[in-house]
Amino acid sequence: MFTCVLIDKNGDGYTSTLTELNDDALPAGDVTVDIDFSSINYKDALAITGRGPIVRAFPMVPGIDFAGTVADSSHPDYAVGQKVLLTGWGVGEKHWGGLAGKARVKAEWLVPLPEGADAQQVMAIGTAGFTAMLCVNAIRQHGVKPEDGPVLVTGANGGVGSCALVLLHALGYQVVASTGRVEQTADALRALGASEVIDRNELSNPGKPLQKERWAAAVDTVGSHTLANVCAGIHYDGVVAACGMAQGLDLPASVAPFILRGVTLRGIDSVMVSQQKRIDTWKDACALLPREVLEKISRTAPLSEAIALASDLLEGKVKGRVVIDCRA
Repeated sequence: MFTCVLIDKNGDGYTSTLTELNDDALPAGDVTVDIDFSSINYKDALAITGRGPIVRAFPMVPGIDFAGTVADSSHPDYAVGQKVLLTGWGVGEKHWGGLAGKARVKAEWLVPLPEGADAQQVMAIGTAGFTAMLCVNAIRQHGVKPEDGPVLVTGANGGVGSCALVLLHALGYQVVASTGRVEQTADALRALGASEVIDRNELSNPGKPLQKERWAAAVDTVGSHTLANVCAGIHYDGVVAACGMAQGLDLPASVAPFILRGVTLRGIDSVMVSQQKRIDTWKDACALLPREVLEKISRTAPLSEAIALASDLLEGKVKGRVVIDCRA
């Protein structure tokens, strides 16, 4: 038996409940994992509340990431007792996910826990931190150096944004944080490493196609008008790593920044990343986000609180990362 959050859709409507299931209810896969920790991400919140078309099949256990211990394996790459983690691959959307005591998945979706890391640490990083690390590495690979100028992070209070802020600061970049709650969170964002905090309203409305060059690069978690304005304010030959669409899927922008300033718009996907890139990115993230830093941007809650936390996250009541203890 194991406890899980279970989403279903039937004659009674869309439901999310905490329930117990037998192990034989687990879907097909060649590795079974006893889950120690998962987390609540924006996508998980949409799935649990039914406010977004995330779930592709019912019933579904949500949770797009998890970390734990191999309990059973028919695959040569993983042995019983091995510590592993998983992010992406449609888990929690098309395949039962991590907000549960157990999971059964394909071996190729798993990554061995980085050396020196533990399950709680990697889930404090989670999909959000993994995505943030991909964004930051894209900026570094583009050749942007700390001395080239400030880097903007939009949605800086969210999971991806807060992790990106910490990562950039750790690497020596001057970081400008954009948030919708300047008065409430400016001090906290500065404590994480922001040198400047600006109101998201500076970026969220329609703006000129080409604006003053303000940032050498940016991590955008918002999309729509915000992303258009970010691109319009990037230095010549700068780069924007775009990974979110909280404001919308549209991009009401001009080609001007891309043609006249050589700006690069780099889309970041964390779902289908190759195995080796996952291993390298997790190594980077764990090195730059040690436990003492993660404690500033995350908290831990039991699995029994996951459903309530999903609603809180969508209502803007959750700051940073929430790790879910699937053993509690």
